[in-house]
Amino acid sequence: MFKTRLLSGIVLVILAVAVLYYGGIVTLVATMLLALGGVFELLRIYKLNKSLLGYMAYAITIAGYLLLYFRQEQFILPCVILFVLIELAIYVLTYPKYCDKDIAVVFMSVIYVSLLMSYVYMIRRMDNGGALVVMIFVCSWVNDTCAYCAGVTLGKHKMCPKLSPKKSLEGLAGGLLGSALFAMAYGIFFNKYVYKLNNAPLIFAIVGVCGAMAAVIGDLAASAIKRNNDIKDYGKLIPGHGGVLDRFDSIIFTAPMVYYCFTFLIEYIGGK
Repeated sequence: MFKTRLLSGIVLVILAVAVLYYGGIVTLVATMLLALGGVFELLRIYKLNKSLLGYMAYAITIAGYLLLYFRQEQFILPCVILFVLIELAIYVLTYPKYCDKDIAVVFMSVIYVSLLMSYVYMIRRMDNGGALVVMIFVCSWVNDTCAYCAGVTLGKHKMCPKLSPKKSLEGLAGGLLGSALFAMAYGIFFNKYVYKLNNAPLIFAIVGVCGAMAAVIGDLAASAIKRNNDIKDYGKLIPGHGGVLDRFDSIIFTAPMVYYCFTFLIEYIGGK
């Protein structure tokens, strides 16, 4: 099991580096496919993955990413509103085939997975996005590693004992600190070799902490959904890791946090 998990993890890292390196349509398509996979996994829990509501969720996901690619973001909110109207029309016209919970789940799948994951692509297309997008993984994977090490060695106070018994407040603190320090070091590298940015170490450290906090919430949210529905994994797409939501649960939350932190911090204290 460990060997399978390690090998698939290495393949994932290689694919992620390649996808983010090329950017553009490559990053967009890869992110969209991950979003579609995540929506499918979430809807499958509620047996909606092959329903008319589910097909509408897939369609709005594809439409949203196409709008992003052609830089027509102003039409995303109208599309979401139209999606809600169509959902409710299906709900009332086919009543009682679907219940209100089904409508809520399908809407959540689009916002929670499709919309939040799209920020991976949005970061990549920013100025110096190829370097900035690395922070998603710093906030997610570095935080996770540091939290694990701190939790194993120092963990005494449980953070969410009923949801995730192994997570501790000491692990949380260790993860946030590790993410901040690693991000600060990366900010120094960015300032020296990528782009001259005022207060780069501070900016990256703040992004590191905020992104790591979002990563923790993302991880716990995905775990809560699994516990509520008595499932171990969302899928079997990635050997040893589970499905898209099992592997990218924290990244879904981290990406929008990193995007908006960089957007505001670079403008207000970066001297851009």
